[in-house]
Amino acid sequence: MHTGASPVRVVLAEDGVLLREGLAGLLGRFGFEVVAAVGDAEALVEAVTAHGPDLVVTDIRMPPSHTDEGLRAAAALRRERPDLAVVALSQYVELSYAGDLLDSADGRRVGYLLKDRIVDVEEFAALLRQVVGGGTVIDPKVVRQMLRRRDDPLSALSPREQEVLALIAEGCSNAAIGARLFISEATVGKHIGNLFTKLGLPEAVDVHRRVQAVLAYLRAGRPLPPAAR
Repeated sequence: MHTGASPVRVVLAEDGVLLREGLAGLLGRFGFEVVAAVGDAEALVEAVTAHGPDLVVTDIRMPPSHTDEGLRAAAALRRERPDLAVVALSQYVELSYAGDLLDSADGRRVGYLLKDRIVDVEEFAALLRQVVGGGTVIDPKVVRQMLRRRDDPLSALSPREQEVLALIAEGCSNAAIGARLFISEATVGKHIGNLFTKLGLPEAVDVHRRVQAVLAYLRAGRPLPPAAR
């Protein structure tokens, strides 16, 4: 795991040549070391095996079928190296893909971001570092789409608790949540304790409850099978 003493070593996977080269240059300018930039999922796995990076940044849709090859490769790599930070990039909001990624290794050190987030390069670089540091980051557009779903089993949460959970899903700390909602950090802690209780997440040293809450949130956002509607 990256400790911050040296540049974050990155393997980048993106089949679009222009975007791949642009991302590589961007990451280099912000202090990341791109040790490999590849264009398909098979090459991604080979590059991670060869270079042992701190972070993988991968498009979800990769050749040959352009469905979920990048995601499946990232999930396989996480099974072998649970400490590997992975950020998946997507052109569109795809809730099932976000859930599948966060399910891997309890969702730690993972991110799911839409490609339009790359426009704000400083924020994008900061989010990557947040994931490398152990955080879980979900694009706000994904979070907002989850909130709009009416078949949400998280209805037991109060509106304020749902706001707090949405910000947890975005990777915010308690202090950042307090600043966003204009409430004290102590009040944030009370809301988080309440939502943990309502979600049935018992306190345990071996369970990262913030991540488990995010996973519950994502699962709630998945569409039900047609037969179950």
